Amino acid sequence: MLPYPSIDPIIVTIGPISLRWYGMMYLLGFIAAYLLGRHRSQQAWSPLHADQVEDLVFYGAVGAVLGGRIGYVFFYGFDHFVSDPLWLFRIWEGGMAFHGGLLGVIFALFLYARKLGQPLGAICDFVAPIAPIGLGLGRLANFINGELYGRATDVPWAMVFPSDPEGLARHPSQLYQCLLEGLVVFIIVYSFSRRRRPLWAVSGVFLLAYGVARFAVEFVREPDASLLLDWMTRGQLLSLPMIIIGVAMLIFSYIQFRRQGEVHPTMTVSSKQKAGSKVSVKNKSKGSKRSKKTKTSQNS
Repeated sequence: MLPYPSIDPIIVTIGPISLRWYGMMYLLGFIAAYLLGRHRSQQAWSPLHADQVEDLVFYGAVGAVLGGRIGYVFFYGFDHFVSDPLWLFRIWEGGMAFHGGLLGVIFALFLYARKLGQPLGAICDFVAPIAPIGLGLGRLANFINGELYGRATDVPWAMVFPSDPEGLARHPSQLYQCLLEGLVVFIIVYSFSRRRRPLWAVSGVFLLAYGVARFAVEFVREPDASLLLDWMTRGQLLSLPMIIIGVAMLIFSYIQFRRQGEVHPTMTVSSKQKAGSKVSVKNKSKGSKRSKKTKTSQNS
């Protein structure tokens, strides 16, 4: 058995303000998303210019935090919320649900895609390879907080978490999730996205990879709620639709791609959109038609 490296969840306190590891991990995740997003914006098929990544991260951060907290409260702690409604706002105490955060991010990306006049699928495919970094850091924060630990076990690397009222040796499942949901899913999705793929394909791979990783690790994680069918956890129940939707998205995206003659939609960022203006794909196609007419007149 390994000793749990007890770490103060508060990094530093200045007056009434405390900087916690939980918040720091989220901050590092958003910074990593910004830097990687700017790098991905250099791809020829990117729907965003580098200057627009900052707004994208802001939209995603708001969606992740609000959706993650609301999802956790309603999926896992509704009874606690009923007895203490203000608990919803005490985010620093921990308690964020990925599935709620995912819904929040999708809604935020829908708003941002609509603002830019870009297809939602293109924006989601742009974000999908970036997300696992923040997810992995979030699991590391869970480990530092000593929360969401695993089931009792006798493996050599088991730990006794100070917050465990039973004082049992348990799986450090937060580290398993950091590795699987963070590093492994990142490698899979980012590697897949390095080549141009059909619309929604990258998002489908993300949903499938994360869903499988989360479903697997739930077997060694202490259930957040009562088991279903005597073995299935709430996390596994919420991950099943991700796996099914991920497979369906992959199949649908490639079928559509073949129906369209294996031609990718135009995703070139115009000069107006680089400056932050709202430009639609329809307007871009009109612009390309005008340029063709101009070239024809010059050649004639």
